[in-house]
Amino acid sequence: MSTQNPTAVRVYLARVRSALADLPESEVEEILEDVRPHLAEMEAELGDNPKVDALIERLGSPEGYAAELRASGGYPPRPADSGDKTSLLKVKTGIGGARFAFWGLVFSMGGFALFGFAAAVWVRVEPLLGLLFIAPVLAISVAYVVRRGVAPITELPEVVKLREIVKSFQSNRNGKGLTYFRALKPAWWVLCAAVLVVFGLLLMLRDTEAVLLLPLMLLAAVAVVWAGPKLKTDRRLLWLAVPISAFVIGSMLGGAGAAVDLIAKRSYGGSSYNSGYTPNYNDNYGNPQLMYGSQDVENIYAFDAEGKPLTEIYLYDENGRPLSTTRYACEKSTGEKRRVGDDNRYPRPLVERGVQDGQGSRNGYNGSRGYCEERADIPFSAAIPKGAPVPPSATPQAPPSSVTPPSGSTQPTR
Repeated sequence: MSTQNPTAVRVYLARVRSALADLPESEVEEILEDVRPHLAEMEAELGDNPKVDALIERLGSPEGYAAELRASGGYPPRPADSGDKTSLLKVKTGIGGARFAFWGLVFSMGGFALFGFAAAVWVRVEPLLGLLFIAPVLAISVAYVVRRGVAPITELPEVVKLREIVKSFQSNRNGKGLTYFRALKPAWWVLCAAVLVVFGLLLMLRDTEAVLLLPLMLLAAVAVVWAGPKLKTDRRLLWLAVPISAFVIGSMLGGAGAAVDLIAKRSYGGSSYNSGYTPNYNDNYGNPQLMYGSQDVENIYAFDAEGKPLTEIYLYDENGRPLSTTRYACEKSTGEKRRVGDDNRYPRPLVERGVQDGQGSRNGYNGSRGYCEERADIPFSAAIPKGAPVPPSATPQAPPSSVTPPSGSTQPTR
């Protein structure tokens, strides 16, 4: 310890260090680094050359103060009348659980980042279901650190090596980089909370089913803001803050990738190369969206030369590729519009949605409940202009086997 510290503080800290002697040296040093500023402020309040007794009067005995630091940091109490050998024995007997807790945290961090990235790229809820496979591993790891603390984990060879690498990097760089990032920690926790809330709102706007996910996002935002500042005194909270931070980083990278991809697609779609029915973008389910000019085409109606509507027709391009798009229908229980498949059979049923009141009047100012209706009729009539008749021999006839409905399409029923 530096001789610049007051004598009373040095003596007090020496007794605190002695009371924490059963903990790993690296952990003890980190704990003392956190409490030194507080003791220095306390010394300044007590005046010039304060006595150790004055510090004890304000803070309690060094041994009691060390016990408080143990409790707040999640460390086990020091065994009575036992030396370092007993403590080391306990750590070694629990090395399997400690190793599972550590690598469970690493595994959870990678999984949260990966699924957050995937959900942000597609702006879909489905990738987040992968977190259900990670949750049991993280839960077991959390249960271990809550019960045993982080002291056994710090004794693992891989953790010791990691701390040595960090310490070496800090000493080589004079600690400037890490000091800078430590100063940004409060802003990072606020940023995490903001990203979680915004991401939850975006998912909800894209898919109404994601409204059930929004409370979890809000809960995670509150948790990270609460746990982040407490990491110095309670290392157990790493198992809460680190996975959430990894999820935020993954979702931010995924969102950036999605934005770049969207800009690239729009730039490509606005170029001179735009052939046939090639869409400028896909629909919510990843299927090509038919376009006519710059407008979306959701349905297609065909009429014969007499103006009679044609039904159960299948559309293909000049290369025999089916013009398949998403087919929608009404969800009977909720009245929502839902996907029922993908095919190239037209026309589609017309799905009408809105609100109605108790008397059945629709889309009025008294509407209080939603409705959804599928209409199979043709919503308009067509007047086909009469032209010169075409000789039958001039009309090309395609072989019956040249075009067949796609294997995944729905066959018409007669």
